[in-house]
Amino acid sequence: MVSLTLPGERDTLFSPPVPQAGSVHVQIRSLTKRYAGQQQDALRNIDLQVRRGEIFGIIGRSGAGKSTLIRCLNRLETPSSGQVVIDGIELGTLQDAALVKWRRRTGMIFQHFNLLSAKTVRENIELPMKVAGVPAAERRRKVDELLALVGLEARQHAWPAQLSGGQKQRVGIARALVHDPELLLCDEATSALDPETTRATLSLLRKINQQRRITIVLITHEMDVVHDLCHQVAVIDQGEIIERGPVWQVYSDPQHETTRQLLNPQFSTLPAAIQPLLTATRQHAHSRLLVRLRYTGQGAQPDLAAISARISGGLTLLYSAVEWVQEKPTGQLLLLLDAQHDATVAQHALNNLADQLEIAGYVTGS
Repeated sequence: MVSLTLPGERDTLFSPPVPQAGSVHVQIRSLTKRYAGQQQDALRNIDLQVRRGEIFGIIGRSGAGKSTLIRCLNRLETPSSGQVVIDGIELGTLQDAALVKWRRRTGMIFQHFNLLSAKTVRENIELPMKVAGVPAAERRRKVDELLALVGLEARQHAWPAQLSGGQKQRVGIARALVHDPELLLCDEATSALDPETTRATLSLLRKINQQRRITIVLITHEMDVVHDLCHQVAVIDQGEIIERGPVWQVYSDPQHETTRQLLNPQFSTLPAAIQPLLTATRQHAHSRLLVRLRYTGQGAQPDLAAISARISGGLTLLYSAVEWVQEKPTGQLLLLLDAQHDATVAQHALNNLADQLEIAGYVTGS
């Protein structure tokens, strides 16, 4: 299997922008949540910071606590202990009227769209402003602006039943932006969409982040969403944050087994067909050395010409899984060297051509 993605090939469309340095927008401090009647915490001692203008992803398996965490961020759930501080305001101190006002300035995008079937696209987008008492002329102007932003001008009088899943989600995104929020919360916003529609939705969210400088916090179980959209990522497992950092760093060199399984299993495993042929020591004169070159965004480049120039005789590129994440190469190359080479020669020859060099063993047979 060869899955070598060249720089620019995928990132031309999906490279997350590098955010400008900003102040802390969202601060989560020692957040714990236990539901009534439960013996185990749904969330336990969560500490996170999200800077203004970032796209921050929270990834984890089903049941890990992702939805509970994002519901604590908009106070649909009340934490058992700890604080959520947004723009310097501790949400737990807000009374009902102040909380309603704050929520209007915080956009929320849901997995299942939550559109009213008896209202048109235009009416669904307009509804939050109508409830808030926004004058009719201002509502019309805002709806026109948002229809243009999400590309639904031609479908503004359609009913939800006449829309595709992607169009419904675009209505949901437009509706979330009616009060010009500075914070946008996304609850599995792409999990009900097909891959092509997911790509279009991520592109729209990126455009909103870039044009409007909106901070986006999203939860997902989808690796590609984090890879293609986010600047920072936190991994949650059984209610705890087990890993966090820039996407390229967590993606390229995950420290926790759960993270490895979620983000890049193909970057750390050996192909199944090779494993039965692999031994720790050379068994025959014709056994070939298997070398793993890892790229973790630390500066080394997967340059096959440079590798080939360092190795006398032939070599075989057995397997490649390298992608560029935030313009940094991540993944691995597996190379079979000619039988003349041993581990000492390979380590000396390939020094500095990868961020990590590993002698995987010797392969006999084909």
